Amino acid sequence: MPSAAAPSSDPLRQPWLHELAVVVAGNATLLSAPDGDLDPRADGAQADGARAQGLLVDDRRVLAVLRLEVGGEPASPVASRVVGSGAGFLGAARGLGDLGPDPTVEVERRRELDGGLVERVTVRSRASVPVETDVVWLAGADGLDLAQVKAGEPVGALLPAQVEADGVSWQDDWHATRLRQDPAPDAVELRGDGVTALTTRVSVPAGGEVTLVLRAEVTRRRASAFDADAGASLVDWSSAALEHVADRRVAPLVAASLADLRHLLLRDPEGGDVFAGAGTPWYLTLFGRDSLWAARMVLPFGTDLAAGTLRALARRQGRRTDPATGEAQGKIPHELRRHVYRDEVSGMVLPQVYYGTVDATALWVSLLVDAWRWGLDEAVVRDLLEPLHAALGWLTGPGRDTDGLVRYLDETGTGLANQGWKDSGDSVRRRDGSLAPGPIALVEAQAYAVEALRGAAGLLRALGEPGAEDAEKHAVELEDAVRQRFWVTTDAGRHLALAVDGEGRAVDGLASNMGHVLGTGALDDAESAAVAATLTGEELLDGFGVRTLGRGNGGFNPIGYHTGSIWTHDTAVCAWNLARAGFADEAGRVAVTLVASGESFGRRWPELYSGVPFGDAPTPYPAACRPQAWSAASAAVLASVALGVEADVPAGELRLRPSRTFGPVTVRGLRVGGASVTVRTGADGSVEEVTGLPEGVRVVVR
Repeated sequence: MPSAAAPSSDPLRQPWLHELAVVVAGNATLLSAPDGDLDPRADGAQADGARAQGLLVDDRRVLAVLRLEVGGEPASPVASRVVGSGAGFLGAARGLGDLGPDPTVEVERRRELDGGLVERVTVRSRASVPVETDVVWLAGADGLDLAQVKAGEPVGALLPAQVEADGVSWQDDWHATRLRQDPAPDAVELRGDGVTALTTRVSVPAGGEVTLVLRAEVTRRRASAFDADAGASLVDWSSAALEHVADRRVAPLVAASLADLRHLLLRDPEGGDVFAGAGTPWYLTLFGRDSLWAARMVLPFGTDLAAGTLRALARRQGRRTDPATGEAQGKIPHELRRHVYRDEVSGMVLPQVYYGTVDATALWVSLLVDAWRWGLDEAVVRDLLEPLHAALGWLTGPGRDTDGLVRYLDETGTGLANQGWKDSGDSVRRRDGSLAPGPIALVEAQAYAVEALRGAAGLLRALGEPGAEDAEKHAVELEDAVRQRFWVTTDAGRHLALAVDGEGRAVDGLASNMGHVLGTGALDDAESAAVAATLTGEELLDGFGVRTLGRGNGGFNPIGYHTGSIWTHDTAVCAWNLARAGFADEAGRVAVTLVASGESFGRRWPELYSGVPFGDAPTPYPAACRPQAWSAASAAVLASVALGVEADVPAGELRLRPSRTFGPVTVRGLRVGGASVTVRTGADGSVEEVTGLPEGVRVVVR
């Protein structure tokens, strides 16, 4: 999901997000300043973050201004905390109460998203005498579309407001928003700049407090193409936990991340199935690749998200050939939008259902296979056999070029130039830094296809379905292609190229893509060992994760979107694949970098960041989304790496290869064939206890 930069002559700049307080609940996101206020009407340098502020529902800004004044001024910020759909902000009303250096009047705001917004403000006094003051909410809306907000468009005239006894309301083309206070304000006044002031006179006794509750209720006036609602209630990860870990950062990091992921869940408006919205604020919708990876990462904690994601994407699987949208028979879509997406900065125009992805189809197949192995109900698997055969048809037909490789090429000029997970225009580079021409065959796309085809063959055989031999044959062809066409020798040694370009040349850049090839079955043992060594070498691995591009590569930029930055999910995939390939200690080394970065970002991993430290923490990528689904889901990978766990319920096995990195670990809430399982390991990597296994499943320690 590329982040385009505006030319210096263009006044529009994508807003930066790294200092904003973000809460999310399904289709609603609220972005505010660190003190809790929101007001995007900023100019100059202040606009870098402020212009993204607001309450966004269904990709429209339904509330742009919400400022709180107590005693005629904003409260002075003291502390804040954000988790999932809730946030708290603590400030001091320094102009009220007793004179002196110590604050005696606190202003606490508690915020929760649940369909709309609920904000509780408590004025608490420790002054020696009663405090009488005005509490004033200043509110307004502009109704901007998400793409306009992302482009950094300034706020124009605010929407006309309708003053009511207990608040104010307004509406745009898509939503009606009503803001009301309990108890009702003493006065509601429309000011000259279009902002409405809700004023309440409060009297706070010495040692007492007064609380006001503000609610924003948002209703749809008409339907868009994809009105997905919150889906957190459809998944229960309450029992999932890592406990008794020597590194005390791990358990709270996992808990906070799973909470974030739950609040990114959405419900398919067509079938009611749950899936993960890719990330907020720009990608809070169904994304093939992102939603699939998030569901796959959390499979150890249940198959519900996998089942919902598989079904939601299967409903939109390609059924015809359409170059304008990238649709093809059997292809899994890249993203769905409520409206046509027009990026005014980059010129990108994406239809409401867009298929510009080279890897989502293979990842869909692998998620189905893995979910089946973790115990997804066979009836659900059989219901998905038709889209499975269609997906295999794309992987062995239209998805492959005349040379047999899985390739992509944007034919519209307004879509994604690169259609792997590194989808920015400058991501596919040779060792000297030059850009590779299309059509591009990414190394991980071939590996994903190998794993998908081989896994599907096993599933089809087990269910007595046709097609296993053909899938296996194509898997072998692609495995041979990886071996013959993707190995290169550069000044970095012998390593996997990141792609083969449109001229048939190996793109010899050193990149993290190779980490996605491990564990897929596309490499033999010696090749896997070579990749593991390079991946965990100094050029790619630093103290906070795996760099997207090696630091000795031409074009390396540690804060470049895909040219040297660190992506949370990319590092997690590398750690998981190292574990799957049998490199438990190396997997543990990479997992430790994840823990370090997660703690640095307040237990909320962003989309990406720079590994170059500022002090002892990684440097933020200012435009990164957070929370991001596959970043939050990376917490589950810590459990997978700690245990080296893989399930094969049809074969009656729970396979473990614990890492010694985290010492003794207890993982609770593993869902194996529907049963809740607990695994306890020792400091030496031994398996000390497994409880709750379903009948017919045995532990295999590798």
